[in-house]
Amino acid sequence: MMMRDAQTTHRIDPLPTELDSAQSKLVYLTLEATDGATVGDLSGLLDMQKLSILSVLSSLESEGLIERTGSEYVSAN
Repeated sequence: MMMRDAQTTHRIDPLPTELDSAQSKLVYLTLEATDGATVGDLSGLLDMQKLSILSVLSSLESEGLIERTGSEYVSAN
């Protein structure tokens, strides 16, 4: 199927202005698009080291943009 033929019902809200780095934007958008993910999921999807992801997640969580639910992280909307 070609991309222009695909229809989606899930819309991603505009990025919060607090996101200043490319990595934080990427992680945040991935959590929005997937409705939550584990550190391992994010590492595989984004091809990033877990330590880098944990640092970004910690920052996003301290800013109140995401929250941890069990082993998954989700957007705080």
